[in-house]
Amino acid sequence: MKTGINPQFLRLLTILQVILLLLSSCNKEKEVAAIRLRSQEDPSMSAVNIEVLFSDSGKVQAKLTAPILNEYMDKNPRMDFPRGFKVVMYDSIMRVKSSITAMYGIRFDYKGYMEARGNVIVRNEIKNEQLNTEHLIWDERNHRIYNNDPIKVITPGKILYGNDLESDETFTRYTFKNPTGHMMVRKDSV
Repeated sequence: MKTGINPQFLRLLTILQVILLLLSSCNKEKEVAAIRLRSQEDPSMSAVNIEVLFSDSGKVQAKLTAPILNEYMDKNPRMDFPRGFKVVMYDSIMRVKSSITAMYGIRFDYKGYMEARGNVIVRNEIKNEQLNTEHLIWDERNHRIYNNDPIKVITPGKILYGNDLESDETFTRYTFKNPTGHMMVRKDSV
């Protein structure tokens, strides 16, 4: 009489152990990948109710405020403002020259530009003019704003529509294509 474990049973048991080991390691790899992916998507830093001053030679040039700032330090470093932002630009005696507000913003520091989306409003307080659009790019290094989207420009006496805006960052000198709109004309000027 032979006692002991059947060799076929041992082989089957070994195969089952290998399969269970592979399945558990696959699940662990998926968990690690999910954690790695989640950590790449999560911000490196978050802040609430922020206020940042931009200055040159000790003179404040602009102020950025936002309810939430998320900073990402991955392969594409950036800051985003998921609940909107406001940038106010000042002249040399701290009078407000212009402002930019939007419902969402993203700033790429190494590229030197910021994108604004959703109810973007640019105001030139000196000329009492306003730009409304849904998307705008602010090139901080070249001090200009532009887009390729529809725009609305409100000035004293006229409302103009167009697209493909190019302007200085204070919205003082600007051009755009395909202008249409309504202008007030004085009776004695015709």
